[in-house]
Amino acid sequence: MSLVKQFPRTFWVANALELLERWAWYGFFMLFANYLTGSSDAGGLEFSQAQKGVLMGVGTGILYFLPVLTGAIADRYGYKRVLLLAFVIYASAFLLLPLFSSFTAVFLMYLYLAVGAALFKPVISATVAKTTDRRTASIGFGIYYMMVNVGAFFGPVVTLLYKANYRSVFYISAGVILLNMLLLLLYKEPGREERRPPAALGATLAGIFRNMFGIVRDTRFILFLLIVAGFWTMYNQLFFTLPVFISQWVDTGALYDFFSRHVPFISAHYSPAPGVIDAEFVTNFDAFYIILLQVVVSALVMRTRPLKSMITGFLVCSIGMSLTLFSQNVIFTLVAILVFAVGEMAGSPKITEYIGGIAPAGKKALYMGYSFIPVFLGNVFAGLISGFVYQEMSDKAVIVKDYALQQGFRVADGLSRGEYFAAVARQAGISERELTDLLWQLYSPSSIWIVVLAIGLLASALLFVYDRYKR
Repeated sequence: MSLVKQFPRTFWVANALELLERWAWYGFFMLFANYLTGSSDAGGLEFSQAQKGVLMGVGTGILYFLPVLTGAIADRYGYKRVLLLAFVIYASAFLLLPLFSSFTAVFLMYLYLAVGAALFKPVISATVAKTTDRRTASIGFGIYYMMVNVGAFFGPVVTLLYKANYRSVFYISAGVILLNMLLLLLYKEPGREERRPPAALGATLAGIFRNMFGIVRDTRFILFLLIVAGFWTMYNQLFFTLPVFISQWVDTGALYDFFSRHVPFISAHYSPAPGVIDAEFVTNFDAFYIILLQVVVSALVMRTRPLKSMITGFLVCSIGMSLTLFSQNVIFTLVAILVFAVGEMAGSPKITEYIGGIAPAGKKALYMGYSFIPVFLGNVFAGLISGFVYQEMSDKAVIVKDYALQQGFRVADGLSRGEYFAAVARQAGISERELTDLLWQLYSPSSIWIVVLAIGLLASALLFVYDRYKR
């Protein structure tokens, strides 16, 4: 507790900004995959899994690449100015995004939203790095990561109440960003030197690329970033693939029955149909676990070397993801998410701590910008897996069409995905739940998690070798 009292006010303001920004982001992002691919009669856009993978993978990847530039711009022009610009872009993007339904238009609007997020991210992580020291860094970044997950948990909890009208989901996120604009009045830039006259934009960009070239020559650091990209490829399946997989394949009846008996508000408001709980509500247990356990896990690994903690965390995350292989029962899914969350808590905050600790003085935001390079790569690779790979191995919309073709069923054209599945179930003479179970047995869609497990294990092994031979 004495360590916590040593954090300055700016540390807590930065964490509050992070909490609200994550609230706004995950309030829509947790629902985004099913919004893009869902049946039109449920408000979805009916994009293919491949289109979803490209949009979320490339779009989110660019979001995490831009901090390489925006971090250096923030160092030069001031954190507070950059934060204000980020919030203006954020709010306007949330207001505009639900107005479009074509793939190209949604993709371009998502890229615009990504610019706002890219301006925000390195500033807040650099603020946390500047307001902590060697004694307080582990707990400080643990608190920061917990705030991320408080926002990540409550964002979807609120927006899922309005899932029947997806436009409201985006508007709620815009409103939360406007609250951040007010909170920005309390923000004081940490450790800034006396302001120099701003250089011309061209000179600033030239300096950015000189710094980029200098970092690229640091092969040890670049190797670390590439290895960590494997972890983020695995981690992003939590948002890209798991909500869709749960929605398509997992029987959430046991969870629905539990809440019906004990917390009827949840079964009444987080259920798209009788006996079913929203997939995003289930996925959101990851953030719930982290809220409960992050400070405890951070205290346990406080004295553990960052690389050792990362190796352990990556390995545990891999095991958690692989558990989804074995059952359609939602209780099994909740256990898998818990195991994954424990690994995430042990490993993910240590990435930021490790980079913040090796960053030279005066270049914290620049180095924090580079900490997003593996997240950029992880999003791009995750998009490929959740898109093209998932579509080939596990997509229910593709599998049911293949099944109907093999059975010789004739299904009318022009049906929504939900209507098509119901029509196939009727022709097969079974219920939709029974058809889902039959397709699970015939096509083994859970095999997608073998791919994810392999990526996580490879990242853990490579980081172990890195730790041993790159000291």
